[in-house]
Amino acid sequence: MTNAIAQLDDTPREPTLRERRQRPRDPSPREKAAIIVRLMLAEGAPIQLSTLPEHIQAALAEQIGHMRLVDRTTLDRVVADFVTELEQVGLSFPGGIEGALSIMDGHITPSAASRLRRLAGASAKADPWDRLVALPLDRLMPALEQESVEVAAVMLSKLPVAKAAELLGKLPGEKARRVAYAVSMTGNVDPETVRRIGLSLAAQLENQPARAFDTGPVERVGAILNISPAATREQVLRGLDEDDAAFADLVRRAIFTFVHLPARVQPRDVPKITRVVPQVQLVAALAAAAGKPAEEAAAAFILGNLSQRMAQTLRDEIAARGRVKDREAEDAMAAIIQAIRSLEAAGELVLISDEDAA
Repeated sequence: MTNAIAQLDDTPREPTLRERRQRPRDPSPREKAAIIVRLMLAEGAPIQLSTLPEHIQAALAEQIGHMRLVDRTTLDRVVADFVTELEQVGLSFPGGIEGALSIMDGHITPSAASRLRRLAGASAKADPWDRLVALPLDRLMPALEQESVEVAAVMLSKLPVAKAAELLGKLPGEKARRVAYAVSMTGNVDPETVRRIGLSLAAQLENQPARAFDTGPVERVGAILNISPAATREQVLRGLDEDDAAFADLVRRAIFTFVHLPARVQPRDVPKITRVVPQVQLVAALAAAAGKPAEEAAAAFILGNLSQRMAQTLRDEIAARGRVKDREAEDAMAAIIQAIRSLEAAGELVLISDEDAA
């Protein structure tokens, strides 16, 4: 009778010692992570563990090394929990300051981004090379030139091969040779030394003051003179020659006007340009080029890279256009240059550099 009442009683009873021993223990979160990783590797599923911080990679490897056998029931339960958690995820964040900055790029001020990167670099768990590898060549080059040969060798060894090769090619021949030889001596450098070098380089690069302008003074002056009247452009350049001949020479190289079209524009890109320039201005610019050798060469370049039908239509309109006033001609030629710059900014065309032209 007592047994029958006990069976009807819903009050849970304490499991016996034997039952507790037979019941599988719930794995810890770290053990669950090790089980999932082991299962994915066994199934050949793609998993990028190298993207995790190094201390997490080490802890995971250590946990996998301590584990032996996992019963089927536990495995099924861990997988079910893992899938349930994945299904409940509504939004994921990149993790870490660098990840946050990668998605907020352009939405916060450069000074705020620089401050956050300095804080990230000070973290004991942060890898400074993650930040350095992502920097553009123009930011890395000054550090490479100023640092010792040994530091430069470590820096090139940590960068992707293509980026390292490009940086090495920009160094003077003698230093490039010494740096390349120093790379062969980096085999015994311990990871902590490499990390300290990375921290020093990152601090050096992040401590640079924020730039108020996206481009340098040469590019800004050249862009202004590109669309200035020819008389104004020549007057300014003469004045620059008197004040700073070297700066004036750099500005001349940065200037891109109508007469530079044959040397700077790919022939295949001419139809793209003519499609975005109003035909009235295109005809005015081509008509104004008559009688001026440099401008005539640019006009011939445009007409020579269009379809025969389009080129003949423009020639007919040029013949009917008559004389073009100087101011109107300058505005029309400037409109073509502005259209080219807009296409370049949009990635629709790539201008030939002075080095490529040479």
